[in-house]
Amino acid sequence: MIEPPTSSERPPQVQESTNAVILEHQHFQQLLDVLRKKGYQLVGPTIRNSAIVYDELTSVADLPIGWTDEQEASTYRLKKRQDKAFFGYNVGPQSWKQFLFPPRIRIFAAKKNGKGWEIETDPSNTSGVRYAFIGVRSCELKAIETQDRVFNNGEHLDPIYKVRRDGIFIVAVNCTQAGGTCFCASMGTGPKIRGAFDLALTEITDEAVSYFVVEIGSECGAEVISEVPHRRAEKHHTDAADRIVENVAQHMGRTMDINGLRELLLSHIESPHWDDVARRCLTCTNCTLVCPTCFCSTIEDVTDLNGERAERWRRWDSCFTVDYARVAGGNFRLSPKARYRHWLTHKLAWWVEQYGTSGCVGCGRCITWCPVGIDITTEVKAIRNSHAKNQG
Repeated sequence: MIEPPTSSERPPQVQESTNAVILEHQHFQQLLDVLRKKGYQLVGPTIRNSAIVYDELTSVADLPIGWTDEQEASTYRLKKRQDKAFFGYNVGPQSWKQFLFPPRIRIFAAKKNGKGWEIETDPSNTSGVRYAFIGVRSCELKAIETQDRVFNNGEHLDPIYKVRRDGIFIVAVNCTQAGGTCFCASMGTGPKIRGAFDLALTEITDEAVSYFVVEIGSECGAEVISEVPHRRAEKHHTDAADRIVENVAQHMGRTMDINGLRELLLSHIESPHWDDVARRCLTCTNCTLVCPTCFCSTIEDVTDLNGERAERWRRWDSCFTVDYARVAGGNFRLSPKARYRHWLTHKLAWWVEQYGTSGCVGCGRCITWCPVGIDITTEVKAIRNSHAKNQG
């Protein structure tokens, strides 16, 4: 079996390959079967609790076939489509980071042995599951790349993240409709698939035909598709796929002007607008939990009642919680104003200094899942308008 190369190992010329083939809807199950045969655990979109979430797939029937979603600020609902599209929806409340950077994971356990202790490590931390991610959008590819800079950058390596990240096979999917809260086109992260992938699909559905235009992005992807029935794509196929994606780019639900944004935010730390947003913010942490790039975490130590066993766990945390900024000298972000300001400026300004990229990929999740409908694009626009007014 050929081991899949990591995204960082794939040569750029392979990633940018224009090789394209046609995969019929009826053969998609065979694609899943080939991946499973090669030892991958399939993870992709499915419907649970009236939302499209990422979970283990056993067959093509698990996909949200014929469903789409409607999203606006603090609004999310599913509705039936007029066709049988496999991927005719936008991103849901979950992101792929839950599989690479789990919400809660045991780092180690210690068991008392006489006068000493035996250390136990979780096997999954050193030999991770080989995931095949099915249905990764362009903004989500960028989010994975962004988290790579945090956890898999060589200098400060997270071994738990790396062992999970190195084994994934990515089946990316171009967006065929614009979401109500999406603004990836503004951020340069979509809707056209960019970055490292193994296969990239554009779904074509109309009354007459249903198929995928598949771009091959790696040698491992070429190996997989060679075992699935397919045919060569003609120019009219790839042109149709390009038109669909271009149409999506022109109809984003939101936009964000990122020109000079880092300098703008850092020069408006004392803007009165932060007081306005603080009056609405519930500091509920929803925006950070649904964000595909947020990486705040905390460590918890637990001990059994007789003191014979102790465990150390890592779990997601949020810069919106009161205790997150608590240090020996006190808490330097007690107010909702300070916490929201920190989140937004870190996401859009300080990340650029730390990692050379924005921490926002324009997926719009933080807008959709904010209970009071706070809109990051609106808040940036308000600060920009305030700046223009003061300059005037």
